[in-house]
Amino acid sequence: MKLSEELIYRGFKAETTIENPEDLDNRVSKKFYWGADPSADSLTIGNLAALMMCACFVRHGYQPYLLVGGATGQIGDPKENGERELKPLDEVEHNKKCIKEQIERIMLGAGDVAWGTPSRASARMGEDAAAGPAREITVVDNLDWFKDMKYLDFLREVGKAFSMTQLLDRQFVQNRIGEGGSGISYAEFSYTLIQGYDFLHLFREHGIDLQLCGADQYGNCTSGIHLIKRLEDAKADVWSTPLIIDPVSGKKFGKSEGNAVWLVAEDNGEGNYTSIFDFYQFWLNQPDEAVENLLKIYTFYDKEAIDSIMAQHSEAPEKRIAQKALAHGVTEIVHGHENAEAIENLTEMLFSRDTNFAEFSEDEIMEFAKFLPTTKKGSMLVDALSENGLAESKKKAREYISQGAITINGVKVKDDIELKQVAIIKKGKNKFLVVK
Repeated sequence: MKLSEELIYRGFKAETTIENPEDLDNRVSKKFYWGADPSADSLTIGNLAALMMCACFVRHGYQPYLLVGGATGQIGDPKENGERELKPLDEVEHNKKCIKEQIERIMLGAGDVAWGTPSRASARMGEDAAAGPAREITVVDNLDWFKDMKYLDFLREVGKAFSMTQLLDRQFVQNRIGEGGSGISYAEFSYTLIQGYDFLHLFREHGIDLQLCGADQYGNCTSGIHLIKRLEDAKADVWSTPLIIDPVSGKKFGKSEGNAVWLVAEDNGEGNYTSIFDFYQFWLNQPDEAVENLLKIYTFYDKEAIDSIMAQHSEAPEKRIAQKALAHGVTEIVHGHENAEAIENLTEMLFSRDTNFAEFSEDEIMEFAKFLPTTKKGSMLVDALSENGLAESKKKAREYISQGAITINGVKVKDDIELKQVAIIKKGKNKFLVVK
């Protein structure tokens, strides 16, 4: 499958300046860049969709430049409905370091899955895996070229290249300054010029003439095209991918509106993390109507493999074959092969009707603690439930106990008790806590 065909197949096409997608197959310059601002100390599965698009280009021989916005992150990408709060510079620096590590780890992890051992690669990528592109990933930071730039120099070169009419026509500006709008600061109004200069700088320094982005960034990205044409008399392009929408909630995947799923499994300091267990469960619980598209976007299974998975799934939907393939595939990319295998086995044990929790040894339970939330021996049950998210409050914890919704090593408990031994606490059907 050619790059143009795979992009269409996987749904990685929204607005673009490239009229014929097949032009990507024979493009002379095979370099691109994609950027992310350090607005949090973890990326989300919304960012992961764009990274999977990037990996698609890399598989077909493109050289990736991944930009962490140390400069743009100090301003904040303008929202449709209001001004962002400026983050302290030390927080931006912390977030930048975390995101840089995640981008490198995920892209290299994606490479391990797509081009690892021949058996694993061929199972996911078919004939394309054998060719395998160069594995070099260049991570850049736009603070490196903005930190010493003088304001007047920026205005003379970049500001002079844009007309106010052109900028005021941008949709996000119209939303902010129109009737009922909240207004917009000069800093956020200027964001698109800063991002446009990123493209110009990378074009000049690295010969990059293609930017990849999410559909919500397309307008900002065209600022770079404008600058390259105006100041270098050269052509550049933008290719965007649609935003992924949760079919149940209707919200964007990966947003912090109560449904954020983060790409790190441990807290980096701001509470933005999703445990590997919860990450796997998120994908395992996707509805039937969404799973095929999610397989195309978030895994490296090729068309033949996805068709086979969906055929098996349609024969026995209750076995959730497609959801299991999705959960394993995404977890392997983000958290590695060993963790994906371990969490799959753990899930089978925890949710099997044949599992007798009383038969698990302390060593086995301690292995579970690598992936499940934990509480220390000596805690009271009500405290442990409320402090670890199995109950919304101590009052609700007591209600769950009285209703028989709480078990310890498979045995229902009826009172608040001291947790004195290594054990597995279960609430309802799918919430677990390890006492260690």
